[in-house]
Amino acid sequence: MAGANTLTFTDANWEADVLNSDTPVLVDFWAEWCGPCRMMSPTVDAIAEAYNGRVKVGKLNVDENGATSMRYNIRGIPTMLLFKGGQVVEQKVGACGKTDLQKMLDTYVATPASKLA
Repeated sequence: MAGANTLTFTDANWEADVLNSDTPVLVDFWAEWCGPCRMMSPTVDAIAEAYNGRVKVGKLNVDENGATSMRYNIRGIPTMLLFKGGQVVEQKVGACGKTDLQKMLDTYVATPASKLA
């Protein structure tokens, strides 16, 4: 359930892939049974494609990775957290559009997707 540029985050790889990342990381907290999460999947994949090489974009299944979900107090899904330097810098709860995610990312990315041809 992920595009070619969409990563899979887990409790096991969280510190290495998210907290210690040199680039901003957008994490989609989701679950298989969540309808809005499934609706967001193509949007997350499109963002991963558009920001490839500038932002890590990935998903964390809350049912399979409870420790990380609890650590960030995830109570509603989908929840999007944007990490920079190992810290949460932006958060969105609930389904949102591609434009919303682009605005969220463009503050923290050198070349916004809207400036790319």
